[in-house]
Amino acid sequence: MFDQLADMLNIMPRPLYDRVDRSILDHLQRHGRTANVDLADAVHLSPSSCLRRTKALEEDGVLTGYRAELDRERLGLGLTVFLSLKVEHSRTTSQVVEEALKKIEHVVACYVVSGDADFLVELAVPDLRTFEKVLTDQVLVIGPVRDARSTICIRTVIDRGPLPLTSWTAPHP
Repeated sequence: MFDQLADMLNIMPRPLYDRVDRSILDHLQRHGRTANVDLADAVHLSPSSCLRRTKALEEDGVLTGYRAELDRERLGLGLTVFLSLKVEHSRTTSQVVEEALKKIEHVVACYVVSGDADFLVELAVPDLRTFEKVLTDQVLVIGPVRDARSTICIRTVIDRGPLPLTSWTAPHP
């Protein structure tokens, strides 16, 4: 009985997140390098209270990390390609595909999707020649992959925009 109660307490989320938590998250999405004292000022908190809330959001797994956004073109990775992959259907083959895709340097995002494809993969490559090499030498050799369809990105309109937090109230456990 005690073990069940302890398990329940460990998975219970903290109380509902409020306007201040949303403000902290929104500000950090837009200005990730903000110092705590500046963040506190932006969301109208004391620095210690702001730091406590930010640490709580990290511990809860809502705030999962901080990273720099890089210019793909300036880094020589100006071609974005989306690959729709069809694969053999089973939990094991899906895991094989996922692990193989994680090892491909040019894969910057991967989603399991419904519809015509099973996976939607985003690649950042310097040019079509590199894309062809990645496709033929790394993607199509993954055993369970049965079909790959590519879509070349002409221009990016929105890239990794902030998540809309206005209607968000609590995390999903």
